[in-house]
Amino acid sequence: MSAVATDPTPAARGSAAPPPAPARAWWRPLLDFFSSLRLTVVLLALSIVVVFFGTLAQTEDGLYVAQEKYFQSLFAVWSPHTPGWQWLKIPLPGGYLLGILLLINLLAAHATRFKFTWKKSGIFLTHFGIILLLIGQLTTDLFSRESRMRFAEGEFRNYTEDFHSTELAVLTDTTDPTLEQAVVFPESRLQSGAELKHNSLPFTLRIVEYFPNSDPEVLADPASATNFTGIGRRFAFSPIPVTRAMDSKNVPSSVVEAVGPDGKVLGRWFLSAWAGDADMANVLFVSWMRSFQKQGDGSPFVRARRLVDDITTPQTVEIGGKSYTLVLRPERYYQPFSLDLLKVTHEKYQGTDTPKNFQSRVRIDNPGTGEKREVDIYMNNPLRYDGLTFFQHQMDSSPMNLDGRPVTVFQVVRNPTWLTPYLGTLVVGAGLMVQFSIHLFCFIRKRTA
Repeated sequence: MSAVATDPTPAARGSAAPPPAPARAWWRPLLDFFSSLRLTVVLLALSIVVVFFGTLAQTEDGLYVAQEKYFQSLFAVWSPHTPGWQWLKIPLPGGYLLGILLLINLLAAHATRFKFTWKKSGIFLTHFGIILLLIGQLTTDLFSRESRMRFAEGEFRNYTEDFHSTELAVLTDTTDPTLEQAVVFPESRLQSGAELKHNSLPFTLRIVEYFPNSDPEVLADPASATNFTGIGRRFAFSPIPVTRAMDSKNVPSSVVEAVGPDGKVLGRWFLSAWAGDADMANVLFVSWMRSFQKQGDGSPFVRARRLVDDITTPQTVEIGGKSYTLVLRPERYYQPFSLDLLKVTHEKYQGTDTPKNFQSRVRIDNPGTGEKREVDIYMNNPLRYDGLTFFQHQMDSSPMNLDGRPVTVFQVVRNPTWLTPYLGTLVVGAGLMVQFSIHLFCFIRKRTA
């Protein structure tokens, strides 16, 4: 028999066996996934899809609703408004989710694949600028706020008003017109059937009905509204569909009852932003005056102004010898300073309605710092003060203001991270310049060699 030659084992050859491969960390696959270039491509493609459907939704939902639904959210669902196609539902990632994932993807890629060298310094600088842009957009959406300040010449304001949100205010002391003491309930609590209570109020407010959008009507027979107190005896407000158009506004109304501590109903009121919002009262005035003009009324201005005075009459609750005023108005943001409107300049190009010069001279009065100074606010020259930016938004020159006091409106923006987008753009530009310069220098050096 012949012997079979066999390969000796490593131990027989005198060499040690190779060590076993180290176990892979549990987090390594997760890091590989988030640092993947494929994930980057997928996220960018999804961003294009979300922008497409979000832009498409603006035709029906309006800009603000579409922006909140698709870009200021983690998830969204798109559905066509065409009759017969509402069954179609397309799930989409929201803008916040895509932005957060892109930020994680960029940071993970740098942690795993990129090694800092001077030849890649431009790439690092560019990516740092992109990170600033992503963080800046997120913080802007979370912390920025737009409001307005509307007042007539000779008046002062220490608060701004929200463009869209409403609040129910109970004024507990109206003896001093320059000092307001109020209990305020936000719009989120104004739901039909809700009860509003506060320790400083000797009664409870019961929301009988709440209309997110309403239409006013002058009652032909006030005697038919005997169950109401205040303007409810003269006016009625009916619910209408919520509007989403950019050039329109939802004007809420509510039926409210005040209930005393003994459970007795003290009265029922119709509260409406048509009365609590000066802009909406002005719209009513113009509408009523034009209606009276079409009817051939001899004094449309007087009749329309009388109706506006009636609808804006303060509505009060009397209890315990004290009077409390109820009002539904735009949400207010109070400031530690005030602006006094000294002079309004409203100029247009001759023979046209094109604005030539909208300018407001105001005096800043800050009791906390003792500062008092006068500044001019006009187009392309806003006032930046205490973290707020005041833009000259519009002038109100309607007939309602022909009492010698022109009205100005400021758009007020609070954005604590307003510098971040500018800084991010500059860093991205600098990074691209650095990277292109490095490549150009290396190319020139090779050609010279």
